[in-house]
Amino acid sequence: MLILQDISYQHPNKDVLFSDINFTLNSQEKIALIGNNGSGKSTLLKIIAGELQPKSGTIKSNSNVYYIPQIFGQYNHLSISEALRIDKKLGALREILNGFVTEDNMEILNDDWTIEDRIKEAFTYWNLPDFDLNLKLENLSGGQKTKLFLAGMMIHQPDLILMDEPTNHLDSASRNLLYEFIKSTSKSLLIVSHDRVLLNLLDKTCELNKNGISVYGGNYDFYSEQKKIEQNSLEQNIQNREKELKKAKEKERETIERQNKLDSRGKGKQEKSGVSRIMMNTLRNKAENSTSKLKSVHSEKIDNIRENLHSLKDNLSGIDKMKINLDNSHLHKGKILVKAEQINFNYHQENLWKDNLDFQIVSGERIAIKGDNGSGKTTLIKMILGEIHPTFGSLYLAEKKTVYIDQEYSLIDNSLSVEEQAQKFNLRNLEEHEVKTILARFLFFKNDWDKKCEFLSGGEKLKLLLCCLSIQNLSPDMIILDEPTNNLDIQNIEILTSAINDYEGTLIVVSHDNQFLEDIKINKNVNL
Repeated sequence: MLILQDISYQHPNKDVLFSDINFTLNSQEKIALIGNNGSGKSTLLKIIAGELQPKSGTIKSNSNVYYIPQIFGQYNHLSISEALRIDKKLGALREILNGFVTEDNMEILNDDWTIEDRIKEAFTYWNLPDFDLNLKLENLSGGQKTKLFLAGMMIHQPDLILMDEPTNHLDSASRNLLYEFIKSTSKSLLIVSHDRVLLNLLDKTCELNKNGISVYGGNYDFYSEQKKIEQNSLEQNIQNREKELKKAKEKERETIERQNKLDSRGKGKQEKSGVSRIMMNTLRNKAENSTSKLKSVHSEKIDNIRENLHSLKDNLSGIDKMKINLDNSHLHKGKILVKAEQINFNYHQENLWKDNLDFQIVSGERIAIKGDNGSGKTTLIKMILGEIHPTFGSLYLAEKKTVYIDQEYSLIDNSLSVEEQAQKFNLRNLEEHEVKTILARFLFFKNDWDKKCEFLSGGEKLKLLLCCLSIQNLSPDMIILDEPTNNLDIQNIEILTSAINDYEGTLIVVSHDNQFLEDIKINKNVNL
């Protein structure tokens, strides 16, 4: 069992990320932890794993915890055995088997005589090669690193497993292995993920937001239905408040006009009746004070309604706040953009693909490039971009305008501020206030404009990139996306999906996220 009580966390710069987090995970429960980018999901997992200390609150747990991080770069200098924290135990076992039966070695091994068998079983299950355990992690691909840490679950046999975006970098076959593990295991699970297939395998969904953790007693589909009900209710409340605000403004105007007419009529009567100048001034001041009080009463009411309306709109999802327009290609549909005939690429004196590739891409198609990790998907993209050429065969590339959005959002210059990045794409010489208006539409407000791009989350970089493309007003003939949903929360995946579905040009996507591919209406596959 795991119990969090009043957990708060403060960044080193003193900004509070979250506070008063209360949460319980029971034995054998399988829970999804979701929330927008920047809400603190990864931080909360690190606190539970003991890698970060909370500012305040208590953690009660009687479980042996195993943590799978989202990013593995910090382990690149370590060997496989060091990263998996099995190096000391394996060293002690070898020394014991070689006759060095010391008290220290026996204590380190802790009667774990089957550890080598479990390593072999785990590597076999996750389809990992028979790695030299002294190999540095920097020599492995992203998918191999992920599978290594997944293998650690079987090696360490914990009671509670924490996973942070575990399907990132996994190919379809490895994802299916993870799904089967989740369905069959009796371990307690707490998983941060944007993978909706995975989220639907879990018993309970918990949403982390600025107000704490909201618990929904079902899988992601159940959560989505509940959120739709909440969102519909919120939108109805906003409409009602907007009507109320309009009526309040009309009432204010009518009341002031009526008061002004009464004051004017009264003044005319007073002048005709010969009221003295001093008395006239007194009566005029009283009328002005009365009008001022009326204005104040109505103004206060309007301000209260406006404040309530603003508060309600703050709770709208980002996809409802921003409107994204990617201008469409001017090429006629059916124009041949790419034609590959018997192409292959020589890599380390070996052909990358067992069979040479033959395919054609015409304007208006939506294509997914599919293949396991290491099958050459990125190499093929570089060929389509004209950055490299095939070693064999012929590749025709038509003249076209292409936007390539890679996993790292390399079109974003991390050394620039948000506003500087936006201005870099301002090829139409828009006025400064016009650029800032577009930034605000993409939820980058005044306090964000000076923030360096290097400090933006993956989701924020995506939104800034889409914002920059809107400012540039480029009409791309082709958009290429390389694993676009990695590191994005579900809300930002929905934003990206909405933008793509409004685009009518040619689309090429590399992704293992089958739900995403279905949502963006892929109609053709290139299999490697």
